[in-house]
Amino acid sequence: MHPGLAELIRLSAAEPLAPACDHFYFLRHGQTEGNAKRIFQGVDIELSELGLEQATRAAERLAGEPIRSVVCSDARRAFDTAHTVAAGLGLTPLHFEGLRERNFGALIGTSSADLDWACEPEGGETLPQFVARKRAALAAALEHPAPVLIVAHGGSLHVLAAALHVPSDAAVLGNAQPLRFERDGGAWSVKPLLQQADGGGSALA
Repeated sequence: MHPGLAELIRLSAAEPLAPACDHFYFLRHGQTEGNAKRIFQGVDIELSELGLEQATRAAERLAGEPIRSVVCSDARRAFDTAHTVAAGLGLTPLHFEGLRERNFGALIGTSSADLDWACEPEGGETLPQFVARKRAALAAALEHPAPVLIVAHGGSLHVLAAALHVPSDAAVLGNAQPLRFERDGGAWSVKPLLQQADGGGSALA
């Protein structure tokens, strides 16, 4: 577990999300060169060739799902992934700046291999600031006509899973892994919808 991840989970779980829906979908963007190289990324990073292939594969898998709304981060890698998927659904994605990955400030462009979620990067967001922003954006996204597909980042998924008291492990953190979150009574669970053919990149951004 990355340093500080336990604190991210604690902060996220302290104020659980309570979506009105009984299921929704989440998709982390396709892989980028930054994911492969494990570096902190800005908002303008594009999908790699592999990432484009992953987005297409995810779109094919999600085309048969009864999705009514697609809400995505406006960062380029999530934006492009969302539009690839939405085209197969006949929908137009809604872009939320609040769904962007954490702003790591001065760390952008440097190695994320030793990521400490509890760090306080110069010119970036603190962990409490990030969790508060992300939780508000996720709650707003899930208010759209259901079922909703959220297309965002690894950090988004960590906050979302913790706020629903669902474990997040390697099976759900891969790039472009479509996920279905379901509520049974008051308990949420998550189900991967594809078998990953590769490592899926880093668990960040």
